Amino acid sequence: MAEFSWDVRSPLDRALAVGRYGARGDAGVTLTEIRNFDLVQVMARRGKAAEMAKAAKARFGSAVPKTPQAVQGSDATLIWSGPDQFFVLSKGGKHAIGALGQAFAQSASLSDQSHARVLISVSGVKARAMLAKLSSIDLHSGVFAVGAAAATSMDHTSVTLWRGNDLADGLAVFNILVFATFAESLWHTMLDSAAEYGLAIAHSEQLA
Repeated sequence: MAEFSWDVRSPLDRALAVGRYGARGDAGVTLTEIRNFDLVQVMARRGKAAEMAKAAKARFGSAVPKTPQAVQGSDATLIWSGPDQFFVLSKGGKHAIGALGQAFAQSASLSDQSHARVLISVSGVKARAMLAKLSSIDLHSGVFAVGAAAATSMDHTSVTLWRGNDLADGLAVFNILVFATFAESLWHTMLDSAAEYGLAIAHSEQLA
């Protein structure tokens, strides 16, 4: 019988080419794919939302986001994904679905999304301008502060978008979770949208 060896590859492997593109000069937008993460969706069972929130507080030391927000727990980021549900985003191998099963055994159903989504980080002085071409979300800092999140669409593609911590130079960072099957298409759309500002595609990074 033939033996098979499966290599885990990013859906962006064909499309991601590190370098500079578009307008010359300083890059206004930087795109970075974030890899090596676990992503588990936690969904409260009927009538168990309060119990789920209590279990999350005990496990992560942080309240479950009840509105579109991303909050930092003790060792994971909790991202609102809908009423009475949220994502647990963590470094690969830390919070796989099996490791969370006991904490939520009585209150929630879990769904492993680790290989079903692609995580893209967008930064740069023109990051908002580029994203404004693709989304109707108001990303002004006075409205979309650090930790703000949205389940929205970008160029007709469903995404989860949230603002991460600012860079050391004060520039905003926006994180985008997109279904793996649509990731390459959205990536090319972002390249086209960022070209006029100058674009830097960085080496993929591991989730810290």
